[in-house]
Amino acid sequence: MNDQIFEAVVTTVAPGGKPHVAPMGIRYQEGGILLMPFKPSTTHDNIVATGHAVLNIVCDTRVFAGCVTGRKVWPTLPAERIEGVRLAAALRHVELELAEQRDDVQRPVLRMVAVHEATHAPFAGFNRAQAAVIEGAVLVSRLHMLPPEKVETEMTYLQIAIDKTAGPEEREAWEWLRAAVAQHRAGAARERTS
Repeated sequence: MNDQIFEAVVTTVAPGGKPHVAPMGIRYQEGGILLMPFKPSTTHDNIVATGHAVLNIVCDTRVFAGCVTGRKVWPTLPAERIEGVRLAAALRHVELELAEQRDDVQRPVLRMVAVHEATHAPFAGFNRAQAAVIEGAVLVSRLHMLPPEKVETEMTYLQIAIDKTAGPEEREAWEWLRAAVAQHRAGAARERTS
């Protein structure tokens, strides 16, 4: 069994057609792609309601940072074989159909199978700053679960990669993440003093 987790962006649509964009760790297992969205989540509800999702491989890390800092609207294009959308910035996308659902109180398992995939641009690989932004986005998505010292230590370490290898897009994404951490820290301080 392959327990490696790959960071990607999943797009879904609500039954009424409203798109939803969410970064998510995915696993390639069981003859398909396993998604394990937390409950409650829009991604989970949309997949269960429509039976479809699109896996987007992107290198614009602003999508990851933006989604976890409240910037959830990104340009999309219609999917080719399913009712759904893919990110316009996707280097590659895989259109998925729900094959199996295993419910869980916190993290249900949705086994998806590919019904169509297409490559739109070559993937040159992530530079260190892009990887740092993705890791920072994961931290920000878990601020409510992690000790502040851990967040501070990891953000300080990731800053090294930003300083050495970031371009304008990564710097913008990093600032969104830093602002989210500062806002969370200020909220926690207010709670302690009230």
